[in-house]
Amino acid sequence: MTVDLVVCNCTVVTPAGRTPDAGVAVEDGTIVAVGRSEQLPDADRVVDAEGNVLVPGIVDCHIHNREPGLEYKEDWETATRAAAAGGVTTVVGMPNTDPVIDRPEHLELKFERGEASAHVDFQSYAVVTSENLELIPALDETGALGFKIFLGSTVGDVPPPSDGEILEAMERIRETGKRLGFHEENGEIIDYYTETFQAEGRNEPIDHSHSRPVIAEQEAVERMITFADETGAKIHMFHVSSGSAAEAVARGKEMDVDVTAETTPHYLWFTEEVMREKGNPARIQPPIRDAEERERLWEVGIDDGAIDCFATDHAPHTPEEKKVDDPFGNTWDATSGFVGLETEVPVMLSFVDDGRFTLEEWVRRHSARPAQVWGMYPQKGSLQVGTDADFTIVDPEREWTLEDSSELHSKNCVTPFVGESFTGKAIATVVRGEVVYEDGEVVGESGYGSRVDVDG
Repeated sequence: MTVDLVVCNCTVVTPAGRTPDAGVAVEDGTIVAVGRSEQLPDADRVVDAEGNVLVPGIVDCHIHNREPGLEYKEDWETATRAAAAGGVTTVVGMPNTDPVIDRPEHLELKFERGEASAHVDFQSYAVVTSENLELIPALDETGALGFKIFLGSTVGDVPPPSDGEILEAMERIRETGKRLGFHEENGEIIDYYTETFQAEGRNEPIDHSHSRPVIAEQEAVERMITFADETGAKIHMFHVSSGSAAEAVARGKEMDVDVTAETTPHYLWFTEEVMREKGNPARIQPPIRDAEERERLWEVGIDDGAIDCFATDHAPHTPEEKKVDDPFGNTWDATSGFVGLETEVPVMLSFVDDGRFTLEEWVRRHSARPAQVWGMYPQKGSLQVGTDADFTIVDPEREWTLEDSSELHSKNCVTPFVGESFTGKAIATVVRGEVVYEDGEVVGESGYGSRVDVDG
């Protein structure tokens, strides 16, 4: 038997453990064997991983690819090019585009654009607003991965539904079997402090962070958990930034509410001092928190398990929008968000190198668990025979520094990770049996990526 592809001479790591001197065999885009290198079949193409680590393809369930309508910031092609270069094999796009993804025809447009130009596989959320509650079943049928509600002000100014409408949305979404995620910040608290700070002339980048206090995040998490307890809906907390919010998630899990949560590399890596060191390029929502909240996020979220997934909130903006040339200028004139698809794997591998968690635990939270949370497992996030041949090869010992954002592949590449040093890097990316990134180059074709089919 000769198969299409064999990757050999690597340590295969899954959440269940690791197998040295092993590899994977692929035929017609699916995995047909996982085992010791010498036991794998002959192949038309053999990739020698040279002793590095192979893991199930990384799943990033939170990116802003900006298409349709905001392609000057990013589009499916450039976002997924960055994903391929970062070792990410599946991405999920957010719905705050132009138009917003609030009705079936807009979701179909987003899918069509992805099929035309994506380098890796993809999906999308649909947004829930006061105007489209009755469209939830149709959005489900059109193939949305899940749903999202923005509880506080964010890029795109998508207004939140009322609490009563959120309860109704949860009941409708429960019937689909899919999950509802939140940008969990209390909008009234944020608006009050933003207006107060602006009136007082508090215009430093750190003032933006303090205008969005931890209590705004914690209260939103607790309120949505209470609503989910009442309705039986499955819910998810995007980009948990603080230990206080992670503790609220933990309490929800103890109540047997089906609540899952993610955090991002920047909340685990930086403290709010980055706002004083790098200014508006590090501005994001929710903001990066102080050292105490970060440590509690590690303790409760990571060590105790309140956080299910790692994701990026990859959010490109132009250098002008990020005030790169005036990083400590009036923060209210700057935009929140920055790119992350090419730094997420290095950050997580650096934490592995530091002993903060194991390779197995990293893979669980960055591949298997996000696929499980969003209904894509085992087709994504596993190395099971018969599933999609998505995997990421990493060199966990490579030491390097991101010297300049021009090294990245997004259309706009502002990131506070410029100047940061890492131990570990993705060196090859395989999507459904096709090598899309190797030897420092994106080699996959635009349009190869495909929409992931999911069930509720």
